[in-house]
Amino acid sequence: MPNEETPIKKQNPIAQIFNQQANALVRFSQRYGRPSWLLFLLLFTLIVTLWLASPGQAQMRDIDNHWARSCITQLRDRDIIKGYPDNTFRPNREVTRAEFAAMVNQAFPNRPVTRSAITFRDVGNDFWGRDAIAQAYRTNFLTGYPNRIFNPNQAIPRVQVLIALAAGLDYTPTLPIENTLGIFRDRANIPDYARNNLAAATEKGLVVNYPRVAQLNPNQRATRGEVAAFFCQALGLGGIGANYVAQPQPPTAQQQELRGVWLTNIDSDVLFSQGELEGAIARLDQLNFNTLYPTVWNWGYTLYPSQIAQQAYGIELDPEPGLQNRDILQEIITEAQQRDMAVIPWFEFGFMAPADSTLAQTHPNWLTQRRNGETIWLEGGIIERVWLNPLRPDVQKFITDLAVEIVSKYDVDGIQFDDHFGFPSDFGYDEFTVNLYRQEHNNQNPPANPKNPEWIRWRAGKITDFMGDLFAAIKAANPSAIISLSPNPQEFSLESYLLDWQTWERMGFIEELIVQIYRNNLDRFQAELAHPSLQQAKDHIPVAIGVLSGLRGRFVPLSQIEEQVEIVRNQGFAGVSFFFYESLWNYADETPTQRQAALNQLFPHEVPRPTVY
Repeated sequence: MPNEETPIKKQNPIAQIFNQQANALVRFSQRYGRPSWLLFLLLFTLIVTLWLASPGQAQMRDIDNHWARSCITQLRDRDIIKGYPDNTFRPNREVTRAEFAAMVNQAFPNRPVTRSAITFRDVGNDFWGRDAIAQAYRTNFLTGYPNRIFNPNQAIPRVQVLIALAAGLDYTPTLPIENTLGIFRDRANIPDYARNNLAAATEKGLVVNYPRVAQLNPNQRATRGEVAAFFCQALGLGGIGANYVAQPQPPTAQQQELRGVWLTNIDSDVLFSQGELEGAIARLDQLNFNTLYPTVWNWGYTLYPSQIAQQAYGIELDPEPGLQNRDILQEIITEAQQRDMAVIPWFEFGFMAPADSTLAQTHPNWLTQRRNGETIWLEGGIIERVWLNPLRPDVQKFITDLAVEIVSKYDVDGIQFDDHFGFPSDFGYDEFTVNLYRQEHNNQNPPANPKNPEWIRWRAGKITDFMGDLFAAIKAANPSAIISLSPNPQEFSLESYLLDWQTWERMGFIEELIVQIYRNNLDRFQAELAHPSLQQAKDHIPVAIGVLSGLRGRFVPLSQIEEQVEIVRNQGFAGVSFFFYESLWNYADETPTQRQAALNQLFPHEVPRPTVY
């Protein structure tokens, strides 16, 4: 029997009923001589009743909350896609190939015939959609399978709908196909036969992907709501949110993106073997990463041979056996430069050091403390750390000398300071800091409450002053060195670690910002991205987002990584950096092969990192 989508060329049934009833009323009036005003009243009542009962005008009761509601309504009003007798549309119902043939003919009734119809072996003369299939074939919207098979009752995949529209509307791609299809993170699932037409459909704005615009799902069965969305785009009707319409990027549009990774010596062996390190950089290059952030200051030691460290506490290089007789920073630079990758050494520990480190034992006066005199801070609640006092001139000189040593001695692209480039807000009650505060506050002691807003601002302001001096010293030694920072979100950074990076950015002390937003909850992740501090900063400097790829014992699924990268891109940030190398594919439930394949899909082509002016 005919399907509800079959385009039947005959008078509207409501109009038929109206004409029949109107004629009957006229005959009644002529026979019985009723007054004309009564006839008018009856006709008016009939018109209103029929209009209210018309299924073409009644609101479809199952699309109120559907993402394509406006589009569906427009198509319904134009009699392109019909609803069901019970005033439903059933937007999530699958569409068969025969149904799509009827729908596409109704949407595009005036397309020219480009070829003669053929007889499909599985479409009988009595099949309800026989004529619709023949017409869709003649106008090049649809074709069959080998051996003259059409499969009319087969649910049509999304990719077939899109390439049918591109073929029937005679679209051809004008941009490189790889560039266009590269915007879809599941492009590997696109059938080879569909690539050309799908690229054309994408260029024309036909591809609607809800709820994630980069997820094409080419082989998923198309729903009535999705087909409606494709039609609305093809007809130029609108009604679809722009954030769900895939937009191809011409070769010049996607010129820059930061694709970084932190290389650490914590829970990772990548730095402890030259062969392993070279292999890791080669692998990252193959996956189209363009920036390396190797730790150079960790556990109270430098990971490169440092004369400054030797002078300060007598140890030139971290005593880890795998680092001896090596200069890993130079090794990284040599390998990276061969692959056009940037190297920005990373001060991972900032002002933090192990409580039992040689540095802490050599310079106990450099440490800050709590109000009760304690200097120990438990990282993760178990590991004993201490904090150098960034307000002290001797501490400032030590850190400055390390940074200047690196940018002067090595051909690096910049230097990066971390979320530890401050100190916990419950510290700062050491003798030096208290005396400095009293000098500037009429001999008053600091507030007993470490969270006192004025006390927080005063200490944060002193660190900001040092950051300005540090910036000037680095630029004097190497004007081309980028000053990068990888802090926590602003409010937590300031209140918990006295690191006021928003002020640093406003004052021009940082030139690249990578904010660590390690959230499993996507709503929280997006809320952090929307914070005014990030939105304002990205108008001035490249702002990327630190994405957690996993920790030992805390696996992050591929789907979360993919979604977060997509969100970062959609919101116009400069790129991402992953914490950290080892967890890109080793600390995961998926196999390394699966993880690397996913990264290859995220970064299908080489692009340069953002330019810093």
